[in-house]
Amino acid sequence: MSSTSETLESDEREESDAYIRIRGLRKTFSRGTVVAVDDFDLEVDEDEFAVFLGPSGCGKTTTLRCISGLEIPDEGEVVIDGEDVTFAKPKDRDLAFVFQNITLFPHMSVRENMRFGLDMKTNMSKAEKNQRVEETAELLGIEGMLDRAPSALSGGQQQRVSIGRAMVMEPTAFLLDEPFANLDANLRDRMQTEIKRLQRRLGKSMIFVTHDQEEAMTLGDKIVIMDDAEIQQVGTPYEIYNEPTNEFVARFIGSPSTNMFESTIRRDGEDVWLVTDEFEFALPAEHAAKVSDYEGTPVTFGIRPEYMHVVEAGDGIFDADIDVKELHGEHDAIYFTAGEFAFTVTEPQGTVRDIESTKGVDFDISKVWIFGPEGERLL
Repeated sequence: MSSTSETLESDEREESDAYIRIRGLRKTFSRGTVVAVDDFDLEVDEDEFAVFLGPSGCGKTTTLRCISGLEIPDEGEVVIDGEDVTFAKPKDRDLAFVFQNITLFPHMSVRENMRFGLDMKTNMSKAEKNQRVEETAELLGIEGMLDRAPSALSGGQQQRVSIGRAMVMEPTAFLLDEPFANLDANLRDRMQTEIKRLQRRLGKSMIFVTHDQEEAMTLGDKIVIMDDAEIQQVGTPYEIYNEPTNEFVARFIGSPSTNMFESTIRRDGEDVWLVTDEFEFALPAEHAAKVSDYEGTPVTFGIRPEYMHVVEAGDGIFDADIDVKELHGEHDAIYFTAGEFAFTVTEPQGTVRDIESTKGVDFDISKVWIFGPEGERLL
């Protein structure tokens, strides 16, 4: 009896550790014919920065709206700080929602915009409201703009005001739906740094939606990869990049993206070979044992461009023709074709100079991933 009791107490204790807890979330539209989110489970700690990442239409924003109360799920629960808020109104969830499109009142000053929520929902004195607005503005670096109109501010400054309007309410957590999508690249980079620094300073949960993998990997303590209404993988940026759980994640994360080659498994005595239409190679013994049962089964092997290398023709695992070379900062991305395969190799800038020729391609076999017929990772 005591063992069961201890187990229950342990389960409750584990659940209470997560500030935001989502269980079995499902949301459909068009009378159930369109599934926007399905079987979504997630825990976000109180001081954690979680990022929902995936292609357009995968369910990121719908999930965020279910957490905020702007959408009511068909199934599942949303628990915040131990309280089930699945059917609570947005105003009763004590959450701040920052939208992609900046929504400031043009006829109000920055100060009035930031004070608006306090005016609507609190009984604070005017002096108390102004003090909180000024403290927040100083934190965001816009203290000298409080008496300006929003139209007199840049896009980044307007977004700071939008975030500040949420901050003055002192919410328990922040939800941000692609808030930097409309900013130019340099400003977006600066805002990413600022929002990360701000989250660390506030010690609040933040859930951030984006389709930009670089933005996600820069910001997130926890990355939630979504596709086709479902979670594909949850992990740290390093886990997501280095240990993708399936083919979708391996393809989606990385720029240039992971090279994928259709192939089959062939056994030759004790050796296990990966065979494509253009080339074949033997797997290391420790890897071969994991996939030997898939002999004759169509599989896909993937390898990131940085683990492939350009050598002289005839010296690598196979030969291929260079199509294009692009400068990517410190590295060049070199695009090849070999038969019907198109793939990319990255090399230090200027390493490959003669691009109008056939080259050999080598790679680190220990860095190969193998995915089964359903996209599941086998190796």
